[in-house]
Amino acid sequence: MKMKTKNYTQAPLPFQGQKRRFLSEFKAALNGFRSAPLFVDLFGGSGLLSHTVKQLYPGATVVYNDFDDYHLRLANIERTNALLAQFRVILSGELPDKIISKEDKAAILKAIQAEQKRSGYIDYITISSSLLFSMNYATNYDDMAKQTMYNCVRKNDYEDARDYLQGVEIVKQDYRELFERYKHITGVVFLVDPPYLSTDCTTYSSYWRLGNYLDVLTVLKGTSYFYFTSNKSSIIEFTDWVEKNLGADNPFTGATKKEVAARMNHNAGYTDIMLYKRV
Repeated sequence: MKMKTKNYTQAPLPFQGQKRRFLSEFKAALNGFRSAPLFVDLFGGSGLLSHTVKQLYPGATVVYNDFDDYHLRLANIERTNALLAQFRVILSGELPDKIISKEDKAAILKAIQAEQKRSGYIDYITISSSLLFSMNYATNYDDMAKQTMYNCVRKNDYEDARDYLQGVEIVKQDYRELFERYKHITGVVFLVDPPYLSTDCTTYSSYWRLGNYLDVLTVLKGTSYFYFTSNKSSIIEFTDWVEKNLGADNPFTGATKKEVAARMNHNAGYTDIMLYKRV
């Protein structure tokens, strides 16, 4: 029996940089790509872009580059929920949103070690979102053990999300190799959402330098694309300067730009940017 697919408006599990704030603009822009047979999500992240495209155009092929193994986190939601249930019991005597005692932290770490030994898998990003200060994540046991923990454990279980990537082709490879594989296919649209320059990228599985960000721009030349950045990266200003002063091609020439305001807290914010073009 075919599984009924839910239309998700945000990723089922925490992920740094997911595009939930951009969904309405992204969906509206996709109306201009109705005939595209293939969408390749070069930096798949949480899979929200791939999921959204597949929901809107179920007949299109959608390739999701899951370099951060998000699909494994989805597959282990039941284990994650069981571990969070243990945390709720351990922290039942702690005040909400306050630093927990050394004794309860030790009990939390012991529960994590036991689950690691039993199942061999821990979704550290998800559990750390329930134990660390807002927007802080850990990616391994040592990261968790050295940080101050708070009693901010999620009250409810995460929902089963096995349908989230239904119909999407999941791959895991360097984005450059994936681009080379598909760049000659007529009508292909590339979804390009690399880790933002000048922002925290600690939850991503690889370290990015300036050269890495600039290399990504090469996939935009002569292709149909959606590209995501922010005003903190200054990538757009940089390409404008290079075009004006050095006469180089600007990959964003002719692209449509949309902006969405984002806030980190009541004092600080930035602007998310989406540029898209069809050739």
